[in-house]
Amino acid sequence: MKVPTVGESITEVTLAQWLKNDGDYVEMDEIVAELESDKATFELPAEKAGILRHVASEGDTLEIGATVCTIEDGGKGESAAPAKDAEAPKEEEKAAPVSEQSEESQESYAAGTASPAAAKILKEKGIDVKDIKGTGKDGRITKEDALNASVAASAPTKEKAAEPAKAPASVSTNAPVGGSRDERHEKMSSLRKTIAKRLVTVKNETAMLTTFNEVDMKPIMDLRTKYKDKFKEKHGIGLGFMSFFTKAICMALQEWPSVNARIEENEIVYSNFVDVSIAVSAPKGLVVPIIRNAESLSLQGIEKAVADLATKAKNNKLTIEEMTGGTFTITNGGVFGSMMSTPIINAPQSAILGMHNIIQRPVAINGEVVIRPMMYVALSYDHRIIDGRESVSFLVRVKELLEDPTRLLLDV
Repeated sequence: MKVPTVGESITEVTLAQWLKNDGDYVEMDEIVAELESDKATFELPAEKAGILRHVASEGDTLEIGATVCTIEDGGKGESAAPAKDAEAPKEEEKAAPVSEQSEESQESYAAGTASPAAAKILKEKGIDVKDIKGTGKDGRITKEDALNASVAASAPTKEKAAEPAKAPASVSTNAPVGGSRDERHEKMSSLRKTIAKRLVTVKNETAMLTTFNEVDMKPIMDLRTKYKDKFKEKHGIGLGFMSFFTKAICMALQEWPSVNARIEENEIVYSNFVDVSIAVSAPKGLVVPIIRNAESLSLQGIEKAVADLATKAKNNKLTIEEMTGGTFTITNGGVFGSMMSTPIINAPQSAILGMHNIIQRPVAINGEVVIRPMMYVALSYDHRIIDGRESVSFLVRVKELLEDPTRLLLDV
């Protein structure tokens, strides 16, 4: 079984996970592995029934057409462990003499000399071999002597008492640190490598700036509290904040089309539609599925689209088509507690709106200080195509629409 063609722009994939063990019996079309590209995760179904034999390992990067596994003829009763396991005892038998030979060679060192392992430890501690008295055969310095050297060296003899305590200073500086010092190395997935590459490219190739504003969320929260039960009863979906923001953005983009545009070589491409990319945290990284023609959807239509895409992202079921394109992006760091951030543009788009958490803060309204649920919003934009006047005016328009949600329904 070979890596299938999963998209025109995809030349390689990563074997993310084996779902069936080497030697397992599998049915035809049963999913045996997950393949991960820089855009999505794909399932690999068995091409026939039989005994599965792994060829590639988890984490391997495979080109399109490369062999992933084979399926041998056989029934369920013939399922077996990999044949290579039978060779394991032979390898263990070979390993034993080498270990014994190593121990014997360590005993051959003369008095006052250290074994390779002991010498390495003493060097790392900064202790001279001459300062250590070996306890091994014929005075040889063993590994245990080296490990205990810090203790022995910290108590100078009477003959050296008059001299500066050189050894203790060295030992205290290099004393072992308490606690665990373990590290874990994990190979970057294709998705994570692509995210890293794209983010660096955007930072280097765009003139990115960020403008901020704040939104009084009380009007939307009051409206949501009043109608959320009836809304869910009628439409079968909850009423969240994302639909209000998406609707407000679509209306503001109609007034400031450059925020919805992109640069292609020497041209500026203006879209008369709004394909909103919604940044979603998936198990294997950030993905940005798209709500097509969001400007034509109602609040319930947007909520249903968001819920559907979020579910697919959580289950790694998004297709390449569902993540390709987009004219504007919304990211909500508020769900993780972010108060303020500068989101990075999702190229080749020219702008991205960042939502943040809602905090009860004192604000001045009509000359009086009141407590209101406030949210900071941030618009990062490419200054090559969007001027300051356009970016600020766009964000102010979004603020106006959110603080008076009736306008979203009346389009005023």
